[in-house]
Amino acid sequence: MKFVDEAFIDVAAGDGGNGCVSFRHEKYKEFGGPNGGDGGRGGHVFMVADVNLNTLVDFRFSRRHDAKRGQHGMGSDMFGAAGEDVTLKMPVGTIISDAETGDVLYELLVPGEVVTLARGGDGGFGNMRFKSAINRAPRQKTMGYPGERKSLKLELKVLADVGLLGMPNAGKSTLISAVSNARPKIADYPFTTLHPNLGVVRVGPEQSFVIADIPGLIEGASEGAGLGHQFLRHLQRTRLLLHVVDMAPFDDAVDPVAQAKAIVGELKKYDKALFDKPRWLVLNKLDMVPLAERPALVKDFVKRLRWKGPVFEISALTREGCEPLIQEIFRHVQAEQKASQPPEDIDPRFDEARQDADAVPAPEKD
Repeated sequence: MKFVDEAFIDVAAGDGGNGCVSFRHEKYKEFGGPNGGDGGRGGHVFMVADVNLNTLVDFRFSRRHDAKRGQHGMGSDMFGAAGEDVTLKMPVGTIISDAETGDVLYELLVPGEVVTLARGGDGGFGNMRFKSAINRAPRQKTMGYPGERKSLKLELKVLADVGLLGMPNAGKSTLISAVSNARPKIADYPFTTLHPNLGVVRVGPEQSFVIADIPGLIEGASEGAGLGHQFLRHLQRTRLLLHVVDMAPFDDAVDPVAQAKAIVGELKKYDKALFDKPRWLVLNKLDMVPLAERPALVKDFVKRLRWKGPVFEISALTREGCEPLIQEIFRHVQAEQKASQPPEDIDPRFDEARQDADAVPAPEKD
């Protein structure tokens, strides 16, 4: 299945049904009175966060989503039926914004969260609503209210605790397959990974975190080289970045320090907030370096890079050093989660009133 993380859609809620003008016509009842019913409300357009989805591909070629209009009112005090609602399923992590203004309307961060994209119009009143002591045969009715119509932009930012960052062929896919349940494509050529991959890392019983692997960056990505910056958005919600470096490149002319500096530069150009996230250095493919040469190689690399943060020496292929890395990541993620938890007196659930579309007053008619 093709990975799609951006799409544009048009949604239209149903119009309300019109009210009815009708009078009772029964034998021996000359003045039966008004019995025209109200029109039914138009269908709403809802959106629900589905944990089983991880792409917006369903909306790439299906742009128009219309709810049914309400049924018109009828005689014999019969109200029109409400229009059928439309529910769109989207991945957790989807951002919905106005396509014209760019204003963010909703963010789906909770599995199962439901919000109203477009509210259906209320039905019009039938003439039975207008009867009174001085108006016993009203012929007034009102038309149904129009439903809301919106043009929306959908943008997916995957929800992960840890993100992998590095040059193509640095071993990120091998690392995520070694520590998690993800099984990405692995090959001995650059740009093997063409879309983000998510994996769940099991640390112990009921102890886990989510790790994300994105396509590799190269120098000049901000100018469109390689796959550019189009997938860096998926690292913006992570709590920690792992900068994976290939310590044994096939080409002797390639300098790992220069590559690492290029990645940091591209990260800073893209988003200063992403650049400021906690970032750890993971030196990979050390199994290809003779054991006696490793300490000097690592020391020289850290010195030339002027790195002051945590450094982990691993081999994703043989899983050497992966277990200590996983334990340290879990401790960091757990500490970040505790620090970001809301106070107990604040309900962390989403605002349920937002999905109660029928409680919102109808818009004024032109």
